[in-house]
Amino acid sequence: MKRPFLKGMMMAAIALPALTGAAWAGGSDDLGCSDATLQGDYAFSVVDLTTQTVVIGLGTFDGKGGFAQIDYPGDRLRTDGTLDFRMGQTGSYTVDRNCTGNMEINLGGGVGVVTNAFVISNGGRSIHAVVAGVTVGGKAVANQTRVDFWKVASEQEDWQ
Repeated sequence: MKRPFLKGMMMAAIALPALTGAAWAGGSDDLGCSDATLQGDYAFSVVDLTTQTVVIGLGTFDGKGGFAQIDYPGDRLRTDGTLDFRMGQTGSYTVDRNCTGNMEINLGGGVGVVTNAFVISNGGRSIHAVVAGVTVGGKAVANQTRVDFWKVASEQEDWQ
């Protein structure tokens, strides 16, 4: 009589963690994110493994799907002779309820268009992205690029 009970308990002990892990691995379709999750200024850094280029910048999300940024390519002093940031870069973004999204940025001046796929973390304070596509002169360019964004805010703003 004790054997079936123990066997049942043992099976439940094995199955329960597996079920919870499977449910967790699937993630949630609704984490409550929207375009409004991204609002304000974000510092960012880019590491392009294809061209061995680095870029830093500041991007502004308007909370409604609009985006603008300035950036500085790591070798700009050598190539352009300036420490000035590139200006006038604009784009758009969309955020899904599961806190994933995508954005398109026109780098201006004929430099090209970049499309990113991203995930939002830390309640919108961080964004982790990969460049899903780069188009220069209407042609796709191969890339392996990582981008990370961090919310620019004072400690006081973070605690509110």
